[in-house]
Amino acid sequence: MKKYSVSAAVVAGLLAGGLSIGSAQAADLGGNCCADLEERVAELEATTVRKGNRKVSLTISGWVAEQVMWWDDGVESNTYVTGLGTTLSSHFKLTGAAQIAPGWSAGYVIHIEAGTADPLASLNQDTDEGNSTVRTHQSYWFLKSETLGKLSVGLMSPPSDNAAILVDGSGSLVPANWVLFDNQAFFVNINGQRVAGGRNWGDYAHCQSWGTGGLGGAGDCGAFAGPANVVRYDSPTFGGFSVSASWGEDDMWDVAGRYAGELGGFKLAVAAAYFSQNDTSNTAGGDTGSNWQIGAYVEHMPTGLFAYGAYGADLDTPNPNFDLGADRWYVKAGIRQRWTSLGHTVLYGEYGIKNDSVDCGVLGCAPGGPVTGSELKQWGLGIVQEIDAAAMSLWVSYRRFDLSEDCSPACSISLENGGTIPAATHHEFDGMHVVKAGALINF
Repeated sequence: MKKYSVSAAVVAGLLAGGLSIGSAQAADLGGNCCADLEERVAELEATTVRKGNRKVSLTISGWVAEQVMWWDDGVESNTYVTGLGTTLSSHFKLTGAAQIAPGWSAGYVIHIEAGTADPLASLNQDTDEGNSTVRTHQSYWFLKSETLGKLSVGLMSPPSDNAAILVDGSGSLVPANWVLFDNQAFFVNINGQRVAGGRNWGDYAHCQSWGTGGLGGAGDCGAFAGPANVVRYDSPTFGGFSVSASWGEDDMWDVAGRYAGELGGFKLAVAAAYFSQNDTSNTAGGDTGSNWQIGAYVEHMPTGLFAYGAYGADLDTPNPNFDLGADRWYVKAGIRQRWTSLGHTVLYGEYGIKNDSVDCGVLGCAPGGPVTGSELKQWGLGIVQEIDAAAMSLWVSYRRFDLSEDCSPACSISLENGGTIPAATHHEFDGMHVVKAGALINF
């Protein structure tokens, strides 16, 4: 992350162009020559990205990330060139700050996401391009005290957003986490046939099973599954500990606690968060309810051996007809070592389960419908190579997804081709394989 200034470029351009005038005029130091120069500099500075004004700085940072993804759903296989999905997409961020007084500062963040083909939201067997958008991901201002903490207002990530994920310090967070980035929008097959009604993998990776999307999906639960318009407070860090809380309109609130430090040759990081939303009409998807999550990471620094785990559960479902008691957990372990001069190499294995995370609005749940539970399992292996000289990571990974559904009484499943899977109390759907090879470069 660097501060970029065009002052030198402006001066060089003026010397090369605007000041290449006749010798007689150049020798004339009187008149309005200096006024003209100042006017031209001001004009160029007004139309050029620079490091900020004399009081407030500007820093440009971000990353570009793309990948090649091969998939096989048991019926069809194909290879797509994709982005990484919303929140991991290529983006740039403008940040800045100004000192108000000793220990006090004010600043801002504008975060723009430039997503390409999105495997999280739009890609499936019928769509290899989709949801290539530019959107405002965050936009807020803040006041910060070194002793009292930081207050922020605007569009931003509340503390519970991805709280359990962000403690993962292995270097493999991007290609391997518990959110269903790879195949959420892919349609589900059973016995080699596509299920009717557009049923997809994301329908079994939902947050708050009775809802319609407002509390997120695929493991990223709470805080609308992303940035929201909130007022947020972050405490200073004391001995590695910090707390955060936020409130958003009509009405949601959350709180999170974090710890990061080193102890006896081990690197430790832990985060836990609670999220609550209690309005049914003015929120994304109209959901209400609450959930909590916790994530922990430990690494033995001399050997590079690491382990990471996360757990989350839905709480306070207001409609007992759709209360399946959904929860989800995920573990990952491996080694992070510097075996080459390029940078660290990360080898890992992962495994996770999403229990009863059914979208009842789509599938119907007991007692209002037949579905009483589900299990979505994922496991995988991968390698990440960091290239320090380019602030870059490259990865290759394999993942396997399996899905089952329980019904009471026995239920049948309609197929897209007009057929029907006979009624049963348990259905096993076709599994899905995904291989990804990609890279992320920071700037």
